[in-house]
Amino acid sequence: MELVTEALNGNRYALARLISRVEDGGADARVSLAALYPHTGQAHIVGVTGAPGTGKSTLVNELTKSLRSQGTTVGVVAVDPSSPFTGGALLGDRVRMRDLAGDPGVFIRSMATRGSLGGLARATADVVKVLDAAGFAVVLVETVGAGQAEVDIARTAHTTIVIEAPGLGDEVQALKAGLMEIADVLVVNKADRPGAAQTARALEMVINRNAVHGTDNNVWRPPILKTIALDGSGIPEVLAAVAAHREYLRTGGAWVERERIRIETELRNVLQQELLDRLLARVGEEQIQAWVARIVAREVDVYTVVQAILGA
Repeated sequence: MELVTEALNGNRYALARLISRVEDGGADARVSLAALYPHTGQAHIVGVTGAPGTGKSTLVNELTKSLRSQGTTVGVVAVDPSSPFTGGALLGDRVRMRDLAGDPGVFIRSMATRGSLGGLARATADVVKVLDAAGFAVVLVETVGAGQAEVDIARTAHTTIVIEAPGLGDEVQALKAGLMEIADVLVVNKADRPGAAQTARALEMVINRNAVHGTDNNVWRPPILKTIALDGSGIPEVLAAVAAHREYLRTGGAWVERERIRIETELRNVLQQELLDRLLARVGEEQIQAWVARIVAREVDVYTVVQAILGA
């Protein structure tokens, strides 16, 4: 509990150790999160996602610098792809954030996905809670952008920024990834490249024919903004849109509903993982491997095995 107290009091070393404890999971992590939980619920959680190559890391870097210039404290959770061979994270993009090092108002944490679906590490939600409790006003969650399951970010964040960029071999990459449905703010990054205007028009067409947004003036319509993250162009407009969306959620009552959905999703995910862990522990690794061998030998199929395990 001393670690929790020190982290809440602004000790960055304690905060880093606490996040490591939470990432590792276990009884100590659960006790720490229980102590932290009453201090959460204040941060604006902003997800940043999009196809690979759109410049997410650079944009997050610029958003963070701009927020700091306004005096806003920022926590950054950067979810990186893991090596399928070693499980290690490829954290090269974090090099771009070196100019934020030493700023007490910024805390950056890279996490490996460790094979988690949706590009979100299993412990991402818990790390976000730690940063929230520690007093960071905005928590940016940058995800891998590796497939359709990226829509999971919409269940973790209050506001989701979906980034597009021209010249990626597809007019609108987000259409393939299923990201349009979760976008609260759309950003066409690398807007100095040929095709940026065409990409923006394509996004506009999708929004116009998306019945979810309709024509109701009370329904949020995702703005389409152009940026050049490398030189900071368009960043203030993106932050203004994020602030406007937060105000929309607060004044319209949608903030409470998003929070409810976010918490329900987390509850179901944790419950699912806990039940799986308990079941596997009861069955035992030796029996699991015996079943795997029988499945490989085509003696039995996966569904039959699952029913056998559950009925055991």
